[in-house]
Amino acid sequence: MMQGQAALSKDRIRKASPRKSRKPDRDAIVNAFLPSIRIHAARLKMRIPPHIETDDLVSSGVVGLLESLDRYDDARGIKFKTYAEFRIRGAMLDYLREMDWFPRSARQHSTRLQQTYTRLENILGRAPEEDEVAEALGVTVDELRKQLATFMGMTVFSLDALQDEDEESGAGWRHVLAEAAMDESREAELTRELKDVLGKAIDLLPEREQQLIAFYYQEDLTLREISRIFGLGEPRVCQLHAQAVLRLKGKINRHFR
Repeated sequence: MMQGQAALSKDRIRKASPRKSRKPDRDAIVNAFLPSIRIHAARLKMRIPPHIETDDLVSSGVVGLLESLDRYDDARGIKFKTYAEFRIRGAMLDYLREMDWFPRSARQHSTRLQQTYTRLENILGRAPEEDEVAEALGVTVDELRKQLATFMGMTVFSLDALQDEDEESGAGWRHVLAEAAMDESREAELTRELKDVLGKAIDLLPEREQQLIAFYYQEDLTLREISRIFGLGEPRVCQLHAQAVLRLKGKINRHFR
């Protein structure tokens, strides 16, 4: 009888203390995801200003993972890994937005610049040249290049960072991604569609910009390494990169509206 009561007491203690029993599982999950979180942080680090620390990105990713543990609902039919990775990337991007290293006015100006590229491409039926963009904006080519260099830090652009930085053009992306996070089949469909649209958009870039995108995003070369290949100064390569990204964003935003 005593043994039966003792066993019953232990069982009640276990049921009354679910947090303690789950803690080792949470730690194990964090440890299992940590290598993936570090990879996401390292890739994102290559696209952002140098004063942002990789460890801070990793920490924000861990926060996203822990939030996914609290919010995950297996009744939705989506794998935990898929949902967690979405939350991890989203938490890193939220952290970067909170840093807000560019004022809102600069973001709005970036949107206007992107719209100018898109409008001229629609009119000309091809990618506009720098002098054509400068003329449309009422500035010199040198002034345009200075603007492009300024926006380099805003061009966090990859398949892992689709939430656009400027609110006006990014709202559609956030809505699409939110839906994808709730439906694994929708996420796969979105990824296929995006890759197709992005591939076609890259094919329409000027040849040098196509090469730059391939070197930077597929071969993970730094802008300094690319500048040596092109025989150009690193600032000029930064300008070309910003210009290519503005063109691509315009095409992708237009497709998903």
